Amino acid sequence: MRQWRKAAAFLSLLAVMAGLASYGGAGLLRAETARAEQAAEAGPAVYIVPVKHTVESGLQSFLERAFKEAEEAKAERIVLVMNTFGGAVTSAEEIGELVRKSSVPTTAFIEGKAVSAGTYIALNADQIVMEPGSTIGAAAVVNGSGDLIDNPKTVSFWTQTMMEAAKLNGRDPAIAAAMVNPDTALELDSIGKSKKAGEILTLSADEAAKTGYAEHIAGSVDETLQWLGLEGRQQIVMELSPAEQLARYLVNPYVMTVLLILGIAGIMMELFVPGFGVPGIIGVLAFGLYFFGHYVAGFAGMESVALFVLGLVMLLLEIFVPSFGVLGILGSVSLIAGVLTAASDPWTALVSLAVALLVSAAILAVSFKKYKHRGIWNKFILRDKLSTEEGYVPAEAKTSLIGLEGVALTALRPAGTALIGDKRVDVVTSGSYIEQGALIVVTKAEGTWVFVEEKKKNISS
Repeated sequence: MRQWRKAAAFLSLLAVMAGLASYGGAGLLRAETARAEQAAEAGPAVYIVPVKHTVESGLQSFLERAFKEAEEAKAERIVLVMNTFGGAVTSAEEIGELVRKSSVPTTAFIEGKAVSAGTYIALNADQIVMEPGSTIGAAAVVNGSGDLIDNPKTVSFWTQTMMEAAKLNGRDPAIAAAMVNPDTALELDSIGKSKKAGEILTLSADEAAKTGYAEHIAGSVDETLQWLGLEGRQQIVMELSPAEQLARYLVNPYVMTVLLILGIAGIMMELFVPGFGVPGIIGVLAFGLYFFGHYVAGFAGMESVALFVLGLVMLLLEIFVPSFGVLGILGSVSLIAGVLTAASDPWTALVSLAVALLVSAAILAVSFKKYKHRGIWNKFILRDKLSTEEGYVPAEAKTSLIGLEGVALTALRPAGTALIGDKRVDVVTSGSYIEQGALIVVTKAEGTWVFVEEKKKNISS
């Protein structure tokens, strides 16, 4: 009964976390609707949308919300204020498609730098305006450590992707290729610059303007709007909500892995610690933050949370209702499915989950060794010892009777009693019948079992 109360409390916390995620998403939707209605009442407006820090799934979700709101408000222009070193190529591709297909004209204002994935996003905008001293380019594909990826297939794909983005607004695709592929050599006569093999091309604001990679140079967003002829328009500045700011960190692959480690280790450790205590609370909160971040970022739906909770319920039932492992297997599959479907990139989530399982296993091994005398598993282990100190007397070994002769005191059918020496002994034959009073001999002894057979009379006698 105690364990069922523990399970109920555990699932209640999960339900609270799911409710918080749902409430947070609903609140975010209400805020979006209110801002869109306000903008629509004020007439055509210009949306100022920051694209800063790292390009990743959290930024992608924020931009999707911003573009959707601008389209619903029938905005006249979207200005992307960019200052980024780039980030995930997959997120950049999604953002580039979002910009490219938007029904609202988009201008990219580079106020510091738009390098790597940021360059690709800017090339998908209708115009590029650069702040004096800003840069664009250096879009080579690198790994998580910042080292160049020289896989020919990857380099070819990203080079072609950048070139196609450059062609959208009549920009020289060869310059885009030089920003990506270090093997490309290029002469830039318009700026008196040569890009040699082994280098990655980066353009300053002046160089970008001369090569057609920027339409204008402006010192601020207001100057950009003045150049666009939109200086009198209402400006609606989009900002990350507190939930979105938190979500951007929570969907980071490293943070995601830590949350999964805390979640798995915390919940499993709770099985080894009596009562619903700190490990279980930490585990539930970690999984709650995992799903909350991906829900706010727009990647997880309630079906992912439902899969996770269902899997947890089945694992708990496996403890109390033996199912020959069926509930355990189904629960594990459901848990994994919930985690993977909530992520923006299932492959990244699978890697994070694998790492989390390995680290959690190590944590559990250490914890189990230290706290092996505690937990619910001890309820299933018989620890009473039948020792002589407790008054238990072990059965006497019968091997000493092997070879001794005796008389059957009762008929052996096949079990009965025999007199061996001066002791009455319970004996058994190998299946044959022996009459009462017959001579017998002990052939073997196994534990408390004494096996006998009828002694054959000597013919000479």
